[in-house]
Amino acid sequence: MLRVFEQLPEGLLSADVGALHALLGGPSLIHLQGRRDPPLFVTTLLHGNETGGFLALRQLLRAYRDRELPRSLSLFIGNVAAAREGVRLLDGQPDYNRVWPGGEVSTETPEAAMMARVVEEMAGRDVFASIDLHNNSGINPHYGCINRIDHRFLHLAALFSRTVVYFTRPRGVQSMAMAAICPAVTVECGQTGDARGVDHAREFVEAALHLAQIPDHPLPARDVDVFHTVVTVKVPRDLCFGFGPARADLRFAEDLDHLNFRELPEGTTLAWVGDSGRARLEAWDDRGRDVAGRFFDRREGEIRTTRPVMPSMFTLDERIIRQDCLGYLMERYPLDLAHAD
Repeated sequence: MLRVFEQLPEGLLSADVGALHALLGGPSLIHLQGRRDPPLFVTTLLHGNETGGFLALRQLLRAYRDRELPRSLSLFIGNVAAAREGVRLLDGQPDYNRVWPGGEVSTETPEAAMMARVVEEMAGRDVFASIDLHNNSGINPHYGCINRIDHRFLHLAALFSRTVVYFTRPRGVQSMAMAAICPAVTVECGQTGDARGVDHAREFVEAALHLAQIPDHPLPARDVDVFHTVVTVKVPRDLCFGFGPARADLRFAEDLDHLNFRELPEGTTLAWVGDSGRARLEAWDDRGRDVAGRFFDRREGEIRTTRPVMPSMFTLDERIIRQDCLGYLMERYPLDLAHAD
């Protein structure tokens, strides 16, 4: 499945996202020589409908068409088949950001084998750092995500945004696999179609290319806000749900995603229970346990929070909710940056 190129494929800089499958022939790893080694590793289109990362890289490479990159750059362009259809993933496909080494998906799938090969090849190149570019479907600020509390990871994330999310679930994500061999960050660049997100992603990758090294000293506490993802919120598969005045087992507000990155007090209403009375939410913690009872209760026909929390990535996209999750709940991380591991 994996195509490997040692130079920029002809036509890539003029190609639209939907044309990448025909142009590349499948997921592709592209190695480009720059002035300094080892290479920066950047991935995009792990979800086919998150196009901002590719557009940012296309902008960047156009700008360097006739000049040398400040550092070697290795690009992995992922689910081009889904990108052709404008969807996160095709029916029958695994999620391309859940099948990296260390995940819970069988390593015997072709996609998992491909990601293991990519990691092995980048480890062999003594990769400098790893960046995974994403969009999201709800209203969220631009922020970075890390999987280790490490000064280098924090510095890399803070180069993109002062808002940093630390998470250890879900597993099988690119940044978690790459964290075993280099500083790694996932960056969330707003919603697909947001030109500011494209510009921000391009500026971040270019800034990372210019780094001679990634600092390993503590960041000043005033320079970063760190949040820890404590649970993944899911709608049970046996329930129907909707938004606004929809008739369903579970009904959410039409502007649910406006709660993202807002610190919600105990007792905040997240959903209303339909006539069936069966409605509930799942909340899966880092150990894979449903701990919904610690975060939600049902009173007076409403599902409410039982403790202060901050949502992230709450979405209104019903397909994504079914394929992945409703979103996440976070808490401020009591981080003493002077003593980060």
